[in-house]
Amino acid sequence: MSVYVGIDVHRKRSQVAVVTGDGTVELNKNVVNGSEPMLRLIGNLPPGTPVAFEAAFGWGWLAGLLEDYGFEAHLVHPLRCKAIASARLKNDKVDAATLAQLLRADLLPEAWIAPPAVRQLRALLRHRTGLVRLGAQQQNRIHAVVADFGYDRSGSYLSGPGRGWLAGLDLPAASREIVGDCLAVIDGLVPVIERIDAGLRLHAKADPRVKVLTTLPGVGQFTALVMLAEIGDISRFPSARKLAAWAGLTPTVRGSDLTVRHGHIPGRARPGCGGC
Repeated sequence: MSVYVGIDVHRKRSQVAVVTGDGTVELNKNVVNGSEPMLRLIGNLPPGTPVAFEAAFGWGWLAGLLEDYGFEAHLVHPLRCKAIASARLKNDKVDAATLAQLLRADLLPEAWIAPPAVRQLRALLRHRTGLVRLGAQQQNRIHAVVADFGYDRSGSYLSGPGRGWLAGLDLPAASREIVGDCLAVIDGLVPVIERIDAGLRLHAKADPRVKVLTTLPGVGQFTALVMLAEIGDISRFPSARKLAAWAGLTPTVRGSDLTVRHGHIPGRARPGCGGC
């Protein structure tokens, strides 16, 4: 008899439900996250057993475990799983069983599970973006501190003349300390970002797709890598229209009878992104 598994994944523990082909819940148990505890529950199920789990916090280890042991992994798009979000009775047991039942009925809104190499590239690119944003936050903080005392400078605060100008300002001790700390954080980020950039440049040179993408106006190596990492396997999109819709670049449409209204672009990825 075929069975279906639904897993409600949380940070430390997960709820596992096993449902038979006729909809009977055979098992619904809470387990500590980890390979051994999970396999004690579902390890005896036949290879190819479908398993559904939401794209929640820390799902990567579970996807790898399921693939390694021959299970059929299904990543659920959390924003589209309305059967769980709108349920009147909502707890871990109900959520896990609902995932299994939706999987049995072939009604799951799925997201694409990117290969480990793609997930690693995404993680590195997003890490670099976070570091750059952190540096920008420190620069903005410096601007805010000196502006509070009526100082302003049209040029950069981080160049040699800019730092000399900052050092010559008459600032209270606390404000001077804040400016110094912000500059120290910025200086500490520079070698880290440069190291990441060096690795990304090597990766870009080794991927012929980057060379093709950089022929597009305004697309450099970093942007090309972001496109490749976030899109992943482009063959999963049957047309350019589908790709644009997934990327949130097509306008929303609301139509009724003879009236059609086009709205703003959604600006977020659609189900199937695998980037959740």
